[in-house]
Amino acid sequence: MTVCKVVKMMLPGYLKISREELARRAAKAWEMLRSCDLCPNDCGVNRLEGQVGLCGAGAAPRVASHNLHLGEEPPISGTRGSGTIFFSHCTLKCSYCQNWPISQNGNGEDTDIPGLAGMMLELKRRGAHNVNFVTPTHYMPHILGALVLAVEDGFDLPIVYNTSGYEAATALRLLDGIVDVYLPDMRYACDSVAKRYSRAKMYSSFNRAAVKEMFRQVGTLVTDEEGNAVRGLIIRHLVLPGGLSGTDEVLRFVSDELNSDVHVSLMDQYFPAYMADTVPELARKITYQEYETAMGLLDAYGLHEGWLQEHEDV
Repeated sequence: MTVCKVVKMMLPGYLKISREELARRAAKAWEMLRSCDLCPNDCGVNRLEGQVGLCGAGAAPRVASHNLHLGEEPPISGTRGSGTIFFSHCTLKCSYCQNWPISQNGNGEDTDIPGLAGMMLELKRRGAHNVNFVTPTHYMPHILGALVLAVEDGFDLPIVYNTSGYEAATALRLLDGIVDVYLPDMRYACDSVAKRYSRAKMYSSFNRAAVKEMFRQVGTLVTDEEGNAVRGLIIRHLVLPGGLSGTDEVLRFVSDELNSDVHVSLMDQYFPAYMADTVPELARKITYQEYETAMGLLDAYGLHEGWLQEHEDV
């Protein structure tokens, strides 16, 4: 499946809010760190005093890497690459995480808000189509603070918010008019499965409310004249072995509750990483039949916009 139809237009400027409003939102987000409720874990710790919540993040933003990346969906990577900033730590504890040294072990280097702004400006100078914040939720206040500085120095690229989808809709509202492209996972349909494999409480409820809020803010995908994303929602869904991801229910939700024109990236890249080899039902790749079934569900629910991956048998 390829992109079937995308509205092509140019959107003027970057921020849809004033710089003063951006600064106000950044300050409000910063105060949330005093009793952290940025994500559904709602730990309530004072990160500004050095306390650490379930995600493992403290007061300083920790970055694993920042670079141009060509491995995202085509409208995100474009021809020159997406300017990815990979943050350390994560609000989920997935037993099969493919990036576990970063997300679970916290590998990376601490920086500060000016340093983060500098990364954004560097990626712009290197020709990135956008700046793509990967696992950003626990550092959202730092991102907003860095944007205040970067915008003053001429930063004007689209912002991609690349997330597990385990979000608090109340926190996401601070990003309205700031984030241009949301790239969330819809990982599970069943809360008990999410709890077992990702230690996430009420994942599907939070995930669906969050995706609805994202869709309210940015709508369906819009590209510029070169086919690069400038606004909109792209949903990623990783097919897990044995139907654990609840693909039928997830795709029905997208079609019924959002819009059949929403772009879906149906991923066939699961492999048993991190601790998955100790969990029998996760200790294998998915079969072609499992992925074929998921592809059929896209058709069944009229979801024809997005991307598929080529299945490779072991």
